[in-house]
Amino acid sequence: MIGMILRRLAALPVILIVVYTITLTLAWAVPGNPLENPEGRQPPAEVIEAMKRQYNLDSFPRFYLSYLDSASGFEFIRDWVSGEISRDRAAALGSGQIPPVRPIFNFGPSLQYEDWTVNEIVAGAMPVSITLGALAILIALVIGLTAGVVGAVKPNSLADLATLGVALIGISLPTFVIGTVLLLVFGVWIPVLPVGGWGRFSDLILPSVTLSLPFAAYIARLTRMGMIEALGADYVRTARAKGLSERSVLLRHALKNAFLPVLSFLGPATALAMTGSFIVERVFTIPGMGQHFVNAVQNKDLFLIMGVVLIFATMLILFNLAVDVMYRWVDPRIE
Repeated sequence: MIGMILRRLAALPVILIVVYTITLTLAWAVPGNPLENPEGRQPPAEVIEAMKRQYNLDSFPRFYLSYLDSASGFEFIRDWVSGEISRDRAAALGSGQIPPVRPIFNFGPSLQYEDWTVNEIVAGAMPVSITLGALAILIALVIGLTAGVVGAVKPNSLADLATLGVALIGISLPTFVIGTVLLLVFGVWIPVLPVGGWGRFSDLILPSVTLSLPFAAYIARLTRMGMIEALGADYVRTARAKGLSERSVLLRHALKNAFLPVLSFLGPATALAMTGSFIVERVFTIPGMGQHFVNAVQNKDLFLIMGVVLIFATMLILFNLAVDVMYRWVDPRIE
């Protein structure tokens, strides 16, 4: 187990470099100048040229290496070893100023939001996306596991067909359609919930339900198939022959093994939900990672694009690693 974890962690930098290279190549190829935004910043020509040289926006190889140096933490380690960070702190204290905070992983300044760094934007948006994603996954688990167990206990019944139909709708309909319908029903026709904003618990309900339904549909289908297979296994028949209650047979024996495919799905699903659904955050005007990423792509904010993508890729890899570790906890027979 320890060896597997160490191997996966050792492969993390390699995977991130591949993701970084592909993403930056595609983002760099997008036409447009991030420093000349007709709806935002419009600095003079000489300022634009100075900013290009400062941030290496006039050369792909230099930008690739300089950004990789700061985002990977190598720049911080090099400055810390050389004593530059200590000298900057001492100089700030000597002049009566607050010492500058140097992040280890520096994702650079935002070209879209003046006087904001990508680290500051992510620090404000990440808790929003994590809160929304965690609640969505929790709702998806409750709905999906319940629907899957009900459908497996009574296959081909009216309840089973109903859950399959709802799961099919949840998988087929895009989230912007689900979100729009929920907005119309509960925000306009029956105005009991807010249609946007952030800060109250009621603001979480519609976007989290919208985000959870596609995940709940997949979980329901996976749970149903796993439960049907588990209920026909010998160990379930043995448990029933011992006189165990039907509830104990379903939850302690059948569901535990049927949950393994669901657990595999939860790794990437949780990373996707917690880093923010771009469409859901856009529909409900939620200030999360997805909202900022969409704006960054539209304005070719290279620093913000790369910061969000690298954070998302890291979370995806770590959540998949956590799923592999949990596999051993759920079923110790798995190597």
